[in-house]
Amino acid sequence: MKAALTSRKSRVIRLLWLAELVLLVLAVMLAAWVRFLKDPEGFAVFISDAPLRAVVVASFITVAMLAFGLYQVHVRLNRLDFVLRLLMSFAFGGIGLLVLYYLVPAAYIGRGVLALALCLGLLGVLLLRWLLLTVLGADAFKRRVLVLGAGGNACLITKRLRRRNDRQSFVLVGFIPAPEQPVMVPEEMLLSTNFGVAEIARWLHVDEIVVAVDERRGGLPMAEMLACAQEGVVVSDLSTFFEREAGMVRLDVADPSSLVFSGGFDHSVPRRLNKRLFDLMAASALLLVAWPFMLLVALAIWHESGEPIFYRQTRVGLNGRPFELVKFRSMRVDAEQDGVARWARRDDDRSTRVGRFIRTTRLDELPQLFNVLRGEMSFVGPRPERPQFVDMLSQEIRYYDVRHCMKPGLTGWAQLRYPYGASVEDAAEKLTFDLFYVKNHGLLFDLMILLQTVEVVLFRRGAR
Repeated sequence: MKAALTSRKSRVIRLLWLAELVLLVLAVMLAAWVRFLKDPEGFAVFISDAPLRAVVVASFITVAMLAFGLYQVHVRLNRLDFVLRLLMSFAFGGIGLLVLYYLVPAAYIGRGVLALALCLGLLGVLLLRWLLLTVLGADAFKRRVLVLGAGGNACLITKRLRRRNDRQSFVLVGFIPAPEQPVMVPEEMLLSTNFGVAEIARWLHVDEIVVAVDERRGGLPMAEMLACAQEGVVVSDLSTFFEREAGMVRLDVADPSSLVFSGGFDHSVPRRLNKRLFDLMAASALLLVAWPFMLLVALAIWHESGEPIFYRQTRVGLNGRPFELVKFRSMRVDAEQDGVARWARRDDDRSTRVGRFIRTTRLDELPQLFNVLRGEMSFVGPRPERPQFVDMLSQEIRYYDVRHCMKPGLTGWAQLRYPYGASVEDAAEKLTFDLFYVKNHGLLFDLMILLQTVEVVLFRRGAR
């Protein structure tokens, strides 16, 4: 059932992408028709290979939209944020097209047609998204969710998924308190316990029941839930619900059985091969583009504070094995003269002037591309930590060692969803996203994370 709900979301996203791809192709065709309105011969010449060139334009724009998180299920955007991301998508997509036209002149569609097509496409996407938000955002088109339990676990839904943006795919119809268990949710959301769960589910036209009781032993109406399942109602546990709706694995509600039996953790031979191929291609391509900037950074570091230019540090990798991570040096040589490992702080006084710049722009991370090429890291994965921190965090945070079942990454899901962590609490919060990635990683997920990392670097989010 979980897979069915997840695939339903994925299908909606794919249909949205396809609809906007077609819309952008039509925008190019309409722009060409307007541009050549008084020149039918010119329009006839243009239209001969226009469909292919229009698809190129649409592809560049939709890839830019993907990079800015506009096709991501778990990204919650307010209206201003959405409009800004859409504008940036069209701007960067347009710049990418200009580069393409310089390299491949045959793909050029003309300045007038391109400018008009981008304007029409922007208006079309805005209108389409507004219509979808108006129609599909209505409660009638959302899954109706009933929560079994009203204690601390159930209260997490009202706290963590309290905003309208958090509930884009479901509407919460109420909570059924469990016998002899505390009630912590708002009273107006409580439902009567004088009727069975199956009866309540029928009366309220429930699509899904989320089991969120604080104590399961002897407290679950299994016969009632079986009757609901037989009628097509999805029965999920709270951990699965959070994983699907928020893109995270809640440490306080996940238990070993939920991690073991919920699937994921794909380490099959095809997955290992496509991930390694992805790593080699992504790292090589970025290295090919970034080497002039790397040379400039090296010269700037040497000019300001001399050698060493690179900073080598032991980190924990796959299966807990240590490896030597390489970065551009961004701090003073004596930053950890006493040998005590410390998290980086905001406005860290140990940073050099060049170091502050390269940390903010993430240029200090570029030498890690060689770690990726050597196979010590992946391009996408949980960020590697220092052994001292791993020892401490493994004792403080449950399931922390699970993140070491795959190679650490240069970027990752946690880096997109949570800012830089500098405490045990931050590490625990980031782990919720790392566990989600470890369970659900795949080639398309890696590609999406790679593209969205562009946005993180451009807007300097989470750097210290």
